[in-house]
Amino acid sequence: MSFTRIWHKNYPAGVPPEIQFEKITMPEVLTRTARRFPNHTALIFMGTEITYQELESLVNRFAKAFLSVGVKKGDKVAMVLPNIPQIVIADFAAFRIGAVTVMNNPLYTETELSYQLNDSNSTFLVTLDVMFPVAKKLQERTQAKTVILCSVSDYLPPPLKPAFPPADVPPQEGMYRFMDLLDAQEDTPVRNVATLNDLGALIYTGGTTGVSKAAMLSHANISFNTQQFRMWFSAGKDGEERMLAIYPFFHAAGWTGMHNTCVYAAWVDILVPRPEPGQILDLIDKFKPTLLPGVSTIFVALLNSEKFVNMDLSFVKAFITGAAPMAIDTIEKLKKVRNAPLINVYGLTEITPMGTATPWGGKEKPETVGIPLPNTDLRIVDLETGKNELKTGEIGEICFKGPQVMTGYYKRPEETAIVMEDGWLKTGDVGFMDEDGYVTIVDRKKDVINASGFNVYPKEIDELLMMHPKIMEVCTIGVPDAYRGEIVKVFVVTRPGQTMTAEEVIDFCKEKLAGYKVPKLVEFIAALPKSIVGKILRRELRDMEAKKREGES
Repeated sequence: MSFTRIWHKNYPAGVPPEIQFEKITMPEVLTRTARRFPNHTALIFMGTEITYQELESLVNRFAKAFLSVGVKKGDKVAMVLPNIPQIVIADFAAFRIGAVTVMNNPLYTETELSYQLNDSNSTFLVTLDVMFPVAKKLQERTQAKTVILCSVSDYLPPPLKPAFPPADVPPQEGMYRFMDLLDAQEDTPVRNVATLNDLGALIYTGGTTGVSKAAMLSHANISFNTQQFRMWFSAGKDGEERMLAIYPFFHAAGWTGMHNTCVYAAWVDILVPRPEPGQILDLIDKFKPTLLPGVSTIFVALLNSEKFVNMDLSFVKAFITGAAPMAIDTIEKLKKVRNAPLINVYGLTEITPMGTATPWGGKEKPETVGIPLPNTDLRIVDLETGKNELKTGEIGEICFKGPQVMTGYYKRPEETAIVMEDGWLKTGDVGFMDEDGYVTIVDRKKDVINASGFNVYPKEIDELLMMHPKIMEVCTIGVPDAYRGEIVKVFVVTRPGQTMTAEEVIDFCKEKLAGYKVPKLVEFIAALPKSIVGKILRRELRDMEAKKREGES
């Protein structure tokens, strides 16, 4: 891929438009990092530190453990784990022997997990011992007949172990303890058998169409997107940075942006098993991450804490955010606490997932998601046909092409064909590009509200209302209306101690918005539904509204 684009002029110093990718898989990267930085800390888990040499040893031993229970190259290994050392060890061990990792959210219900394990043809499962009842049912109802149970206490420092004792699990056929399997193996090297063209992982996504499906990510996708992201942070030094791993590793953003990038750069990965503000504050205070990620809702919660606002954050070199651009008011408050670069990252699981980012040390445009990463092409096409590339400033669907684009959806060729054409991935996101190549997301294609024939973008209303001093969070949806087609409704969470009326919300919008964009309905809510990474789930509010209307009819 050799091309020149308008955004290349805004690349950070030291970042080329194109990278000559190393032809190396991530398990090979780990071996190299362990050789280069053997005594550097790889993981910190609640005070326990694991060096890169130790991590390489653990991965080798667990690769042998996988082989001992029958895992073969190409087998699907489902992982249902939070950010604890075992997910890192098991992921790289599976990679090393050529198995395919299938990442799953541990907060999912048994029904949701059964669907994903069956859909992915997973035959092995690694999960927590406290999830034993669910694991037992999954063993019975899916192809995952071999289950490996981890305990949170396995890698806790001694003072914390008594508070998290291993769950009492009676002997079961096909069930093993993680530490029992690990302890039975010798510490000798295991050959990396995966190749760049092999399938490396299945990560589930709602995608741009239909139900949850698995994006197929090759080892080339995984390695090359990690290299792209590492290059973007060229100002960071190998072996010197510390990343607070707030995003879960079962989510593509945490998996590539933290888990894999840290291994590639020999950075310290500070594991956050549950991204709660109190725990995050303690970890920031104790381990002083130089790179501090978080979605907007995480930073809003931190900024509501006096401890965070008064903390000396001079060690922070950059804030990293994603999922949705941060409100201007939140950015201003964050910059007052620590005036460090704010890097907004955008992507989706189908591109492994990094696509664009704010240049580190370059021009920051707060309402944008930055510019495309090296070796990444991007275009905006019309919403009607999806064929015509639009001019700068015109709103359309965002499309990506690059080495990070998935090979397709697992077992879904028809749905793959809908979103992929000639190497281009249609994201389903609506946005535009400015004269500097910075991309602004207007909304999800499916979230656009059609009010009396006019397109209304919920994000525009959300961002306006976030400027109101009484409002802490807001989410806008469209609801059916017999006359207009759809009308605008907003769900509002007020700041602690504040009260508000619907009229106040509507009047505030009338001052800034065209009449057809002004909300007709306002509902105050204690909390908005969010994903595990803190992203507001607009879809759940739409579903909740639909059920309410069905009950009224």
